[in-house]
Parts: sequence; C-alpha cells; structure tokens
Amino acid sequence: MTTPPTRRSFEAGHHRKFLVIADDSREVESALLFAASRIQRSGGQIKMLYVVEPDPQFWGGVRQVQIEEETNKAKALFRLFRRKLANEGFDQVVVEEVILEGKRVDTISAEIEQDEDIAILVLGAAADAKGPGPLISALAAGPTAGKFSIPITIVPGNLTIEAIKSLA
Repeated sequence: MTTPPTRRSFEAGHHRKFLVIADDSREVESALLFAASRIQRSGGQIKMLYVVEPDPQFWGGVRQVQIEEETNKAKALFRLFRRKLANEGFDQVVVEEVILEGKRVDTISAEIEQDEDIAILVLGAAADAKGPGPLISALAAGPTAGKFSIPITIVPGNLTIEAIKSLA
C-alpha cells in the first residue's frame, strides 16, 4: 500500500482547497455553496474541476470538435457558478477553474494526488430517490471507496441555501 502524499494546504505559500466537480447536474450547486460557506468561515478557496471525457468512438477532427464543445460548456458552467456564488454573497471566495481531459474518476483521483493543497472533496447528493448520483456512486461507493487521501463531504441535494449556510 502506497503512502498518500502529505497535504500542504496550511503551509506557507499554500492555500487549502475544496475540490468541487463541475458538471450540469443539479446537485453540484449544493456542493459549491457548501464549499463557499465553509471557506467564508474558515478560509481557503474552491477548485472547480470539469472533466472532459472524450468519446472513444470519435477520432481526429470529430474528437477535437467534441473536446472544444465540452470546453465551451465547462467555461459556461464556470461563469454560471460564479454568478450563483456572487448572488448568494460569496463573491469574495477565490475560485480556481480547471478543465482536464480523461476518464472522470481517474482524472479526479489524479488531480487530488497531484495538487497537495486539495484538502476536501465536496460532492452534492441527488435529491431524488434514484440514488445519490453517478459521481458519488463512482467515487464514494465504487472501487475507489476508502482509497482517497482526503476526506469526502457529501452535501444533501435537498438542502436550502439557508440550511447549507447554517451547517457549513
């Protein structure tokens, strides 16, 4: 068993980061607002990660077009999420935006291992009865469960902003 890298988020020149996975699911907003509220109370910054998963059936120019479309979608989501943060009074929270290409779970895991300032992964749970959502199922309950070098915070998707602020 390999030793996870030491987190450096509280050392000089480093900042504690709350990793939020950006996508177009409804539950990401709960995670984002929870992370912003925690940061207002205790310091740090948000690292929003959007993972572009290229379709393996595409190659060459078609694949490049798909990647460009996903990149534009990611940038639009980042703008939307920044507006939502500002509307809720979190406009002073520092947000780092990252777009990476690869398999979603593998890319998230690699980013956590690479960035020693990431201290917490914040995920939003789906509010419907179908289950917690595909990302939680893949990360917290799949083969990677228990293998992360950082804590995972799961925010219920049915919480109001007032409830999120009171809990964070």
